[in-house]
Amino acid sequence: MLAAAPNWAEQLTAIATAVLAVGALGAGVAAVFAGQQVREARRGRQAQAAIEFFRRWNEDSLTQARRLIADFDGPDELASAFANYVNVNAPEAFVLYRELDYFEQLAALERSGAFDIVTIELMVGRLLVDRWDLWEPALRATHGVDAYPLFRALAERMRQGA
Repeated sequence: MLAAAPNWAEQLTAIATAVLAVGALGAGVAAVFAGQQVREARRGRQAQAAIEFFRRWNEDSLTQARRLIADFDGPDELASAFANYVNVNAPEAFVLYRELDYFEQLAALERSGAFDIVTIELMVGRLLVDRWDLWEPALRATHGVDAYPLFRALAERMRQGA
């Protein structure tokens, strides 16, 4: 027995289903493409922020802080001098705070998702942990154990290999 030819409603339904399937496939492809664009944009913003942070490390103000720190013979001497600078509100205290603030800001950016730990490891590597070890006695002596908590936490995560 011969099958009856589809009527106009069946033909319209078949065509609409095909169009819908093509549209759904196109939307899926567009969503994947949009996701890739978002990831690329995020990487670009992160790279730009990393460049800016690296540039700041080499600016005169942070270079001045590092020069001052280099004059001290280890964490104990830095702790003693820093406590004295803070107690007398000396200009040197504010120069030294620049480095502490730099690392605290870097840790805040990592905590907020602006940087990932891999980017920080590539930017500053072991330096962050070494600087925390240098600064920790000075901070404990002048401000207690809760000073610069983000810097401390990031140094610990990096020490443990994230």
